[in-house]
Amino acid sequence: MSAKTQNLSDLAEIDRFEQAIQAFNAGSLDIDRMTAVRLQHGVYGQRQQGVHMFRIKAPGGCMTPDQLDAVADVAASYSQKGIAHVTTRQSIQIHFVPLDSTPAAMRRIAKVGMTSREACSNTVRNMTACGLSGVCPRERVDVTKHLDGAVMHFLRNPLNQQLPRKFKFSFSACETDCAQAMLHDCGVVAVEKGGQHGFMVKAGGGLGHKPHEAIVVEEFIPERELLFSLEALVALHNKYSDRTKRAKSRIKFLVERFGEQGFVEKYREEFERTREALAAQAYPQGEWRQPGGGEIPGPGAPRKLFAQRQAGLSVLPVALPTGDMTPAQMRGIAALLRAHGLGEIRTTQDQNLSIFNVPQASVAALRGGLAELGLHEPVAGDDVVACPGTSTCRLGITASPVIAPQLSGGKADLRIRVSGCHNGCAQPETGDIGIYGEGKRLHGKLVPHYQMYFAGSGMQNGALALKGPALPVARIKQAIERVQEAHLASGAASFFTWARAQAPDYFKQLLADLADVKAEDLQSVMRDYGDAGDFRVLNMGGGECAGVSQALIGANFFEAAHEREYRNALVFQRKYDEAAHCNEAILRLLGSGIVQLLEGAHDGDLNQLAAQLRQLAPGVLADEFAQVAGSLASGAEIDAEALAAISAAVDNWTIKAAAFASQKDAQLDLAEALPK
Repeated sequence: MSAKTQNLSDLAEIDRFEQAIQAFNAGSLDIDRMTAVRLQHGVYGQRQQGVHMFRIKAPGGCMTPDQLDAVADVAASYSQKGIAHVTTRQSIQIHFVPLDSTPAAMRRIAKVGMTSREACSNTVRNMTACGLSGVCPRERVDVTKHLDGAVMHFLRNPLNQQLPRKFKFSFSACETDCAQAMLHDCGVVAVEKGGQHGFMVKAGGGLGHKPHEAIVVEEFIPERELLFSLEALVALHNKYSDRTKRAKSRIKFLVERFGEQGFVEKYREEFERTREALAAQAYPQGEWRQPGGGEIPGPGAPRKLFAQRQAGLSVLPVALPTGDMTPAQMRGIAALLRAHGLGEIRTTQDQNLSIFNVPQASVAALRGGLAELGLHEPVAGDDVVACPGTSTCRLGITASPVIAPQLSGGKADLRIRVSGCHNGCAQPETGDIGIYGEGKRLHGKLVPHYQMYFAGSGMQNGALALKGPALPVARIKQAIERVQEAHLASGAASFFTWARAQAPDYFKQLLADLADVKAEDLQSVMRDYGDAGDFRVLNMGGGECAGVSQALIGANFFEAAHEREYRNALVFQRKYDEAAHCNEAILRLLGSGIVQLLEGAHDGDLNQLAAQLRQLAPGVLADEFAQVAGSLASGAEIDAEALAAISAAVDNWTIKAAAFASQKDAQLDLAEALPK
């Protein structure tokens, strides 16, 4: 199924979300639980009180004219600013939306099959792909088909509801890897080995705190086993990643914890289980081909009109300054597409748009129509990406979207990446020149700085950027221009190659005078771009990037629901012993969750948990747990009839356990984790 026809929406869940808002407004739902609920539905807090960022998922960036119109309607009707912002993960963010308006915004995008579900929080986030997958002459397969299959598999999947931290996928259609697997929790790359088509799978990449390049967990895996690999990595993250230390809870820290070999061994354990449970599940099958030649478009969109592999058709890129669009521009683009019989446009990792399947006869008219909307194709120097920074983000330190329009990639059209803090949403470690905001004390005063990075690339044969000096914000434009001048003077074509050929302290020496701030010069560097007063870092109480988890018992219930799905899949395959083990896992998860809720020692086998329950909650719940646990431990041969009876007992106890937990904590929302 293509992205054009996928329906990702669910009106019933929007109704439940609206009810949660009403409960919050009435005072019967506390702020932590409301935060968890809204993040699960893509509604993120801002620096400004009373308004939120609303994030819309666009898997692989694919959108239709109707969907573009829907986004325009949301920005026009529910945002106080009326701007839609394209992110480096190909999602669309609309800021300054009051909480009470978000259900209506969700219903508007639901009409065109879009969703904000799991766009934030501790979930599998929007999945990204090569900007030209499906049309690139170099591709082995249209990898958006595999991305779409993964999207439908993980969306609302119980495994994906309360992960330790967020999880990001990328899909590349050939070894060139324009989707940058290196920097993702999981990166999928189409490859060929021994005449067979399949995928390389990388895992454990990430930017922000302690950047880490992904490692290879599968040199080659056939198409039919790709989903097993993806689920195994999410399950590995769910099982082992730290749920208490938020700064170390991404899957990249498991590579550090287990070592590369140990990480792969843990992955193989999970893979064998997922392969068994999902063996009967259908999988996406692409149309594989031998790649052709031609230019490498690079991460993001092409920078000029790009000839598709389909004869006579081209991709027309549209530059968006700092990724922003107005409702009038979005509606205008949608109208242009319809007028020329075009049905697909994509958001890109460089915060631009690409119009697909443009016949040569329509190019001039499209350019003219875009010009009337104040838009045009990219030009040399404007490959500048910025996160929202202090304009809206609670974690922002510097005004990244204010300085970004004043920066240029120059004649060499370098990729400039500007983040407002070290979390790196603009991916500064992958730019030719990347910077992120921080505060440094000089002569007793706090001065806004940008930490510089050079020669980053997440593609094939790339590497995370080299760390350079930190310079005052007021001097960063001059610093970038000086680096560009040095590169051009060298005559080297590739900035990546040139920068990495320099001595380790080259950039520090090149920019030493700009980094040095004398006491008498302090006043000249005290202000950030756009600020009328001296720099200060506001304590906004932390951001919401890490999400807010419900009580740990919630995670147990969702993991038990995942085990229940495995059990049912194994029963379908007549693997009754394996299904029985899933029932054991369900009881262990929920029994330990109830015991922990009652502040007991929740580690141990089923017999120990039964004893704990009898001590902490004597009565029917404890008695039935012991009875069901006993039937699992009887050692009797499991056939279909016996398994069905035990599974029914486990499911009935699950419902009773949820009722008990909800009675203890009235704000627990376990409805989606219960047997249907």
